[in-house]
Amino acid sequence: MGYNGWNNYETWRIHLEILGDINFDEPTNKYELKDIVDDAVFDNSVQKDCLAADYARAFISNVDFEEIARTINEEIEKQ
Repeated sequence: MGYNGWNNYETWRIHLEILGDINFDEPTNKYELKDIVDDAVFDNSVQKDCLAADYARAFISNVDFEEIARTINEEIEKQ
């Protein structure tokens, strides 16, 4: 079951709101993307061990970073 052409809502939203505005010059992988998202979500958080952070981790755990990496890498190849 997908959402707006993506595997799920979480993947679509993370791509749209965190990764979508980054200009990648070189191919990437799911691990690099997860690190970028974790930095964006948790590095600015004062309380990393709170209920909101737990919900954020649960949301991020559903993201298909492989799908996002594949999409980014396909866009790079088109350039």
